[in-house]
Amino acid sequence: MYDLHNHILPGIDDGPATLEESLELAQIAVADGIRHIVVTPHIHPGRYENQIATITPVLETLRQAITTAGLPLTLSMGAELRISAEMISMIPSGKIPFLGHWQGKKVLLLELPHSHIPPGTDKLITWLKAQDIQPMIAHPERNKEVAGNVDKINPFVEQGCLLQVTAMSVAGRFGDAARNTAEILLQRDWVTLLATDAHNSKHRPPVLSEGMHAAAEIIGEQAARALVSSIPEYIISGNDHT
Repeated sequence: MYDLHNHILPGIDDGPATLEESLELAQIAVADGIRHIVVTPHIHPGRYENQIATITPVLETLRQAITTAGLPLTLSMGAELRISAEMISMIPSGKIPFLGHWQGKKVLLLELPHSHIPPGTDKLITWLKAQDIQPMIAHPERNKEVAGNVDKINPFVEQGCLLQVTAMSVAGRFGDAARNTAEILLQRDWVTLLATDAHNSKHRPPVLSEGMHAAAEIIGEQAARALVSSIPEYIISGNDHT
């Protein structure tokens, strides 16, 4: 399996604080059947000032530790970019890593605020697509506005956005509202892939299988497996930052 949203890097955002904690997450991921992780530290202007230059050395340190530990796990670079006005200058400057490619466009993992959909987000999506960037909305099922009315995500689907749903949302670990919203998105065939959005070993572990099995109850085994295997593999096969 492939995990395209994971905060496994140590000391760089609200994920693990130490390399030892990161290795523990790597071991959990491997035990669950995950063989590749795209690391996606937060890039949130004013809070997490990450960019390719700051992510690279931390990624290399963790890669080395994983190799030393003999774990069958590979890593590549991405990021979770919070929607903000600063994006407009950050993206052209080449500081933002992409997850990979989708139909020739670079895939960017975009995070909405948890509370709402900011006005003007549709215009930002239009701008990104004009830059040959394919937006992927991170965990829309956990956005309060979308969870309150799933049709709030419709305009973004119509604009061609991809949707990444958290595996544990489907399994019910983020509450009924997130689970019900995830189920509707799956039923509508709007979910591009499942990912862990892992942050720690206790409450946000890097486990995909539980969510995949829950999704299989809704859309069938073959379609659910594609959400954690062939579809994410297709995206990372064109990853610029390996």
